[in-house]
Amino acid sequence: MDSRTRYYDFGSFRLDAQERVLTRDGENVALTPKAFDTLAFFVRSAGRILEKDVLLEAIWPDAFVEEANLAVNVSLVRKALGERSDGGQYIETVPRRGYRFADKVRLYDVNGIAISGPEPLSPVGAVAPPRTDDGSRVKIIRRPPEIRYAQSADVNIAYQVVGDGPIDVVFVMGWVSHLEYYWKNLDFARFLSRLAAFSRLILFDKRGTGLSDRVSLGELPTLEQRMDDVRAVMDAVGSTQAALIGVSEGGPMSALFAATYPEKTVALVMIGTYAKRLRDKDYPWGPTLEQREAFLQMLQRDWGGPVGIEERAPSRAEDPDFRQWWAAYLRMGASPAAAVALTRMNAEIDVRNILRSVRVPTLVLHRTGDTCLRVEEGRFVAERIPGAKFVELPGADHLPFVGDQDAILDEIEEFLTGARHAPDLDRVLATVLVAVIDSVPTPSPESAASGGRGMLYRFVSHVGREIQLFRGSAAEVLDSRITATFDGPARAIRCACAIRDVARRLGVDVRAGLHTGECEIRASTAGGLAVDVGSQVAKLAGPGEVLVTSTVKDIVAGSGIEFEDRGTANFAGMGDVRLFAVTRYA
Repeated sequence: MDSRTRYYDFGSFRLDAQERVLTRDGENVALTPKAFDTLAFFVRSAGRILEKDVLLEAIWPDAFVEEANLAVNVSLVRKALGERSDGGQYIETVPRRGYRFADKVRLYDVNGIAISGPEPLSPVGAVAPPRTDDGSRVKIIRRPPEIRYAQSADVNIAYQVVGDGPIDVVFVMGWVSHLEYYWKNLDFARFLSRLAAFSRLILFDKRGTGLSDRVSLGELPTLEQRMDDVRAVMDAVGSTQAALIGVSEGGPMSALFAATYPEKTVALVMIGTYAKRLRDKDYPWGPTLEQREAFLQMLQRDWGGPVGIEERAPSRAEDPDFRQWWAAYLRMGASPAAAVALTRMNAEIDVRNILRSVRVPTLVLHRTGDTCLRVEEGRFVAERIPGAKFVELPGADHLPFVGDQDAILDEIEEFLTGARHAPDLDRVLATVLVAVIDSVPTPSPESAASGGRGMLYRFVSHVGREIQLFRGSAAEVLDSRITATFDGPARAIRCACAIRDVARRLGVDVRAGLHTGECEIRASTAGGLAVDVGSQVAKLAGPGEVLVTSTVKDIVAGSGIEFEDRGTANFAGMGDVRLFAVTRYA
């Protein structure tokens, strides 16, 4: 406190800073020492909104305490003070921001002479969050948040929640992760702490990695399952809408989630990301098959050490402490075989055809000299997402918490805290299944009287159950055509195959076509280009065949579904599209 000040008067109270006494109309008011400290800090910061971190740092500067301690002391002070003359509280709660002392305060010096003007604040301050030793704006969280688990199908997904800001943020790390090892590196802890300073930050380990359930190599998560895991974690923490921050390989999944669930996605941020992992003539920046194979061999040979550090963190590649942490982080995040399988699976990712379906506010960040993923890849992604903002930043490090992390965090904070909630949309990314019924068995004499429609009705009833089983929505069920939409392409394919198998058992001839794209959803109907394309694909399918577009095939990498090339076809609004027949589904 300012050395000039002895008394603070407010209402009928006087707070004696020197004697640490609170009186009301001359009578002592009992307060515990910490409750007195709490009131004193509020009084000298009257009128200002005090964030919880500010109060914790100011009242308990040398200890780590939970927010509950603060709430208890605020409650004690409120009880001691009672209500103001106008019926309000002296300490007001400002939703999602903190607290504010709401009464006028008068200052007097040691001689009882009034001091004009507000008392200066200490560097801890009541306006900005506390500063750390390195001058950053956020207090680094040094005690890892509690690990909790969410159920996603039959898999347990480990997650953490830190911060209580006004916006939910789901952080999607690339490649492998380990929640506890995030916090063992000061740079990473600082990065996450700053995100948590303006959000409720939600972290998780994808299935098969980190602290989530380990799964067999044949069951490592597809993009579709990763979306399911995000939804499960959001449900577990009661989040109905969140901004997704996808790093590297986390970017394509986050983009797919934003397009599929725009009602759950308030904004999308992609850092050092890509649309396709392997090089081809239309995407000349990814590694070649030979380069990818060489990397896989290196993983098998060197896993356990700081694999890939030269590409991902060149500025720290020679730092022995960082190398040791990175090696341990990778070892704890995945087994050697799982790392190879994940990398092989990621090589099949291709979300180029769904980027235009992302309709939420989007920010794409990429460092100019990124040695892992070239800046052209980030630019490619941003150019294909309608209205996306692309920011190119200097630096060569791929990991966002290495190098100038503040440049990245400044862009993210400005983008997210200024972003408006996504409007109610009736256009979403979905996989459309169109099944065309060619014929049904000749009716028996008993069913002839009813027009021979009994078998068809029986089949349609089976179809309805299969669509429900695979979490689809039946948009249209007619005598010769069935249309359904799915939020996951692998489920759509498996549903189509199940319908085909039921049809065979009942002697019904059916063909199915699938395409992933934007759908216009109104009431119980679906329309738009994706439905039109799905219908055309179904017409091109052979009897009993499940035919899909390349868009569907590209985003079910690692699902175990196998395809056979059926050449190309020209569709209005899309041009030439390659088609694939499903030959095997798990």
